[in-house]
Amino acid sequence: MKTARAFRDGLRRVSDAPAILAGVYLMSVLLSLPLAAALRGMLADHLANSLAADSALRGVNYDWWQEFSSQAVGLGTTFGPSIIGFAAPLKNVSDLLDNRALATVVAGAAAAFLVLWAFLAGGILNRYARQRPTRTSGFFSACGVFFFRFLRLGLMAWVIYFLLFQYVHRWLFDDLYPYVTRDFAVERNAFAVRVALYAVFGALLVAVNLVFDYAKVRAVVEDRRSMLGALRAAVRFVWRQAGAVSGLYVATAILFLAVALVYALAAPGVWSPGWSMWGGFLAGQIYIVARLWVKLLFYGSETSLFQAELAHAGYTAAPQPTWPESPAAEAIMHGGPRSL
Repeated sequence: MKTARAFRDGLRRVSDAPAILAGVYLMSVLLSLPLAAALRGMLADHLANSLAADSALRGVNYDWWQEFSSQAVGLGTTFGPSIIGFAAPLKNVSDLLDNRALATVVAGAAAAFLVLWAFLAGGILNRYARQRPTRTSGFFSACGVFFFRFLRLGLMAWVIYFLLFQYVHRWLFDDLYPYVTRDFAVERNAFAVRVALYAVFGALLVAVNLVFDYAKVRAVVEDRRSMLGALRAAVRFVWRQAGAVSGLYVATAILFLAVALVYALAAPGVWSPGWSMWGGFLAGQIYIVARLWVKLLFYGSETSLFQAELAHAGYTAAPQPTWPESPAAEAIMHGGPRSL
């Protein structure tokens, strides 16, 4: 019941603020444009006016692709078959679970995205908590108030994720997995063990993600200045409301998987020049928008769940009275204040 109510309320809060989705999407596009331009320059320099350019324009020239990959450095190493259609999100998940390092320039872009997201998160959560328009000034004022607080929280998250990937991941897959499967004669059994270890590691990542998400929610709704205090409070909330918190996460995850499945079925393979190319590009952009929408829905539903459990009508993030809804406006319309 709590999960369904929070999920429905999260849908309403996100739908009431479409400008947030548009702004987050625009931010992601602006961050990706320099990378796209740099990769385009690499491809143009390598193809030049060769015959390979004509064949690459008509479809996949595998021989040229292999030649380019063998000499590519930096950003160029990301230009592989995995960029085609649904293979791209699958590769992202695989790289995360296998702890593969990102190319330096891609890691820099990802870090920039996280910093910008930390800046916007305060305004987003404040808007969802208040459940009314905060205007541009109010939105960015909240962004500024919580930015450095969320940077401190982000540093704490980085330390925990570093420990997970550096030590827990290494123990699970470099030590435990070889030890458990050393006498296995059937590859299927070894694969099942690896999948189970992926599930364990993924559950740890989810738990950490949930705690830090609710730390942000508590920091905004309760106007907390201590991020360590917000983190401790988030741990208590997640522990006490484990059923509702996990149910909400599962509901949002199912929605995300549905979005991914639709994209897997609709995503084109190799594009050819013309409308097919633009159709494939449009499908990819729609998927990105849908993925960001699910992320914002999770923020909205998390905020709703927390406020429903620990907040009340006059809580910290309650709507601020503005003209013509303020008490002063009512007093003026009724002939002035009745008492001092």
